[in-house]
Amino acid sequence: MNCIWPEPVVRVQSLSESGIRKIPDRYVKPPSHRPSLNHNAVVSNIPVIDLAEAFSHDAAVRSETMRRLSSACKDWGFFQVVNHGVDVELMRNIREIWREFFDLPLDSKQQYANDPVSYEGYGSRLGVEKGATLDWSDYFFLHYLPAKLRNPGKWPQFPETCRDLVGEYGKEVSKLGGKLMKIFSSNLGLQEDGLQDAFGGEEFGGCLRVNFYPKCPQPDLTLGLSSHSDPGGMTILLPDENVAGLQVRKAGNWVTVKPVPSAFIINIGDQIQVIIHPLPFSPTLK
Repeated sequence: MNCIWPEPVVRVQSLSESGIRKIPDRYVKPPSHRPSLNHNAVVSNIPVIDLAEAFSHDAAVRSETMRRLSSACKDWGFFQVVNHGVDVELMRNIREIWREFFDLPLDSKQQYANDPVSYEGYGSRLGVEKGATLDWSDYFFLHYLPAKLRNPGKWPQFPETCRDLVGEYGKEVSKLGGKLMKIFSSNLGLQEDGLQDAFGGEEFGGCLRVNFYPKCPQPDLTLGLSSHSDPGGMTILLPDENVAGLQVRKAGNWVTVKPVPSAFIINIGDQIQVIIHPLPFSPTLK
């Protein structure tokens, strides 16, 4: 497989910081794929689940929470979780450390530049189609689980605490994923570890992707992340609480997700969605 990109990679952050007033043509989306300008079209939000109540000693509370979670999976494929067990300070710190990374000089980030083989590291595009329309974003991608797939050389050395925080954050979010898998299994009438066993048991896979969306001079013409459905089992998203940028598709409409403080957004991926509700998938929009 070709291990280089089909053309020079341009960092979107560098474009943004250069002061351009017009985005390059390759970032301009076709009219049907551009952001909707009708901000009043949908006012609802995705369900919010108190995860602690799913493990309550009160059977009625536990049953109702499981019902609401099942409904969220079937009707939306998305929900937010609060009281999820991940330390709020750790959530703040991991956001901040990645902001610091993207604020580093370009040369410092370039040493982690990725390639089309593993995509691991600092990136600005997906796919190897020459002349493809690109998204207005940079990102950092890492393999986390199973541990044998980790490449320590791709974990940033700077900021100094980045590696430790990524390790701690990955461990705690993996625990949250395990809890959710047990709940999903119970709601599907499976053994508690049924879904996790189907995804590899102790060897299940997990990746970390950090998306960075620089300021755009023409935000009505492009997207930070094109509409898509997530191909894996589940995505656990830590949003920027100050920006309502994520949209999900529901009943033919795009619904803007309003992040709840200290919550994670859970996206049921294609593989689990086939099991839960075998209907056309709901793509996400950034």
